[in-house]
Amino acid sequence: MVYFFKRQRRAILTAITLIACASVGPLSAQAQTNFPSKTIRLIVPFPAGGPTDIFARQYAIGLSRVLNQTVIVDNKAGASGAIGSLEVKRSPADGHTLLFGTASNLALYNLMALKPQYDYLKDFATIAVVGGSAVVVMANKESPQTLKALIDQAKANPTKFRYGSPGQGTYLHLSMERFLMESGAKIEHIPYKGSGQAKPALLGGQTETMVDALGSALPLHQGGQAKILAIASSKRSTLAPDVPTVNEALGIKGFEAVLWNGVAAPAGTPKAVIDILAAATAKVLKDPGLVDQLKQLAMETTDSTPESATEFIKEEMSRWKPVIEKTGIRIE
Repeated sequence: MVYFFKRQRRAILTAITLIACASVGPLSAQAQTNFPSKTIRLIVPFPAGGPTDIFARQYAIGLSRVLNQTVIVDNKAGASGAIGSLEVKRSPADGHTLLFGTASNLALYNLMALKPQYDYLKDFATIAVVGGSAVVVMANKESPQTLKALIDQAKANPTKFRYGSPGQGTYLHLSMERFLMESGAKIEHIPYKGSGQAKPALLGGQTETMVDALGSALPLHQGGQAKILAIASSKRSTLAPDVPTVNEALGIKGFEAVLWNGVAAPAGTPKAVIDILAAATAKVLKDPGLVDQLKQLAMETTDSTPESATEFIKEEMSRWKPVIEKTGIRIE
C-alpha cells in the first residue's frame, strides 16, 4: 500500500492549508453559491455490502454532518461501475449528485471499454482520493490453504481452479490477472456483480478462490469461514498479522495493489462548489472517529486536493495501461 500513500504525501501540506481555510473560504463560497441547497445524492456504482459501499456510507455520514445537509447513498451497480458513473455524468453540475468510485470506474474504464460511454478526465471533476484497502487473495476451506500450494496446484492442473471477482474489468479482476501473469499460473475468472455475490459463490464451492479488498474479506477470515492466503501490500496488516504478503508467500517482489476510492462531480460543476466539497471531505477524513472505524475495516484514509487527486488518477492510468494491454482485458 506504500506506493499509494507516498504519491499523496505531496498533497498533505496543501490539504492542511485547505482545512485551515475551510472556516473562512467555504463559508463565504456557500453564501455566494447557496450550496448545498438540497439533499446530496452520493452514487455508488457497485452493489451494497462491498468495501466501496461500506466506505461510502461512512463518508456520507461525515459529509452530512460537516455540510449540515442530508447525504443519501444510492447504489447503481452494473457494467463495472459504468451505469452509476453515467448517471452522475448526466446529472446537473451543481454538486448535489456525486460519484463515490474506485480505480475501476475512475481510472480503468476508458482503458478497457470497447465502446466507452464516458471519459473520466473530460466528463468529471475530481474532488478527492479518499483512501482504500489492500487487495487480498482468499480461498474456501476445501481449497489449498497457502498461496504457494494454490499456485503449484493451478500450474499442475490448469483447468481445475476458478476465482471470483466483483466483475469483469474491475480493479480487483485486473489485480488478480496481473498476479497470475507474474506467477505463471492459470485460474479461470468467474465475474460476479460485486463482492456481495462473489463471497457466497466462494463459500458454496462455485469458486475455489476469490480476490477482494482486505476490509471486505476480513470477517470471513476471522470467522474461519474462508482463509486469506496473501495480501498485496509491502507489509503485513496489523489486523491480520497471520496473513503473509504476496512477496513472503510467493517471492513476487514489489507486488502491491490497493483498491482506492475517490469522489467526483459532473464536469462543469462550479469551482466554488468543488472547493466546498473538497474542504468538507478533508474535514471528514480527519475525524478520529471515522479514521478509527475505517481502520477496523482495514481501510485507510489519505489527504488530497482536487488537483493532486486528478494527478494521482492520471498516474494510475499510466501504471495499469501496460497490464491491460498485456492481459487483453476488455469490457463491453
